[in-house]
Amino acid sequence: MPGEFYVSSKPIVISTLLGSCVSACLYDKKKKIIGMNHFLISGDTFPSGTDLCLSEAGRYGIHAMELLINEMMKQGARRDNLRTKVFGGSSLTRLRSDSVYRVGENNCRFVVEFLNLEKIPIAARDLGGTRARVVHFCHGDYSVYVRRIRSDHNANLAKRDRQCWTDALKRQESAQATVDLWD
Repeated sequence: MPGEFYVSSKPIVISTLLGSCVSACLYDKKKKIIGMNHFLISGDTFPSGTDLCLSEAGRYGIHAMELLINEMMKQGARRDNLRTKVFGGSSLTRLRSDSVYRVGENNCRFVVEFLNLEKIPIAARDLGGTRARVVHFCHGDYSVYVRRIRSDHNANLAKRDRQCWTDALKRQESAQATVDLWD
């Protein structure tokens, strides 16, 4: 589900359903550890053309990526051995010119920027487009199987993603409102 991640060193298949969200499927072949996250960055609180990793909106993606990476390292993975395959970021609704409605596009941009900054090689990607995806990440050979969903299901996924995005914005706003400063 959006906001979750999973890591395992045991034979397993990790699966998720992506709309405008993005999943990073990380793996360490030497230690035989895999992990997947599912996240949606929120808002348009960044000027167009800026680095999403340094923006207010990008903090959710950074949090999702760091949780996954840290859990993998806790289970024995080495950061310099990590490779990734990234998926998702569909535009499930008709795009408007302002970035607040370009959630899928912004998620794609974020994950590529983050991985480049962290020097984690991208072994495969299937990002963007207009169709949702079901993603299955296999432990044994680190393969990822992707099935694209018919576009007539996009409305339901867009509604789910929009709700996740709205909830994230509310959490962000309430967190800013609860900061107490003292001398």
